[in-house]
Amino acid sequence: MSTSNVDSNFIFRQLMEETSHTYSYLLADKASKQAVLIDPVFETVNRDLQLVKDLGLSLKYAINTHMHADHITGTGMLKKTMKDQSLTPCVSVISERSGAMADEYVKEGSAIQFGPYTLEVRETPGHTSGCVSYVDHRHRLVFTGDALLIRGCGRTDFQEGDPGLLYDMVHSKIFTLDSDYLVYPAHDYTGNQVSTVDEEKRLNKRLTMTRQDFVAFMNGRTDLTYPKKIDLALPWNKVCGIQELVKMP
Repeated sequence: MSTSNVDSNFIFRQLMEETSHTYSYLLADKASKQAVLIDPVFETVNRDLQLVKDLGLSLKYAINTHMHADHITGTGMLKKTMKDQSLTPCVSVISERSGAMADEYVKEGSAIQFGPYTLEVRETPGHTSGCVSYVDHRHRLVFTGDALLIRGCGRTDFQEGDPGLLYDMVHSKIFTLDSDYLVYPAHDYTGNQVSTVDEEKRLNKRLTMTRQDFVAFMNGRTDLTYPKKIDLALPWNKVCGIQELVKMP
């Protein structure tokens, strides 16, 4: 993350869950101690809460970019563990179009506030019908979930996926940001950590195609396997963060 975009009170950590290659992101305000965790993962809840504790923070929100199919979200276990530790549980957040349950729902134009900082919600469906991206204009960051990956994008063959819609949303909601915005995806499988809007507009082989060619490419893919955890993950993630409704695995 470029230091030119950071103020002294802004805390930022990029965290990896290695099995699903999922990135989680901890953002916080040093002054108010309020923190937000984007796309938490069930298996790394203890690690993430320990980091929050080590940094002297209070986790205000656990937010998802969409209802994931490749891992179980950590929001429910975060809430349970915080309650068990006599802490005020974080608030779980997801798009109202996701089909999942949460404490709060967001839509186009919603804002996530922590301390003096704000994440703007932009609906970016296509990978799933409920995908959103979170934009931090102050620090010029965009958290794109699976809509836009580094030199790629999320698959569109399940969960109401729509390649034409994905193409339109990336071009209208993400590629319209200034070229220097840093792109932080929910996954990477090649060791990359961050890109920029400019790089993806020039170098993303899929999303530099014409819309017609992109749709044909995505609909014609034969290299996709059935997601290993989808049958387990989707039922749990549909009750995203509502711990009382499910018995966790």
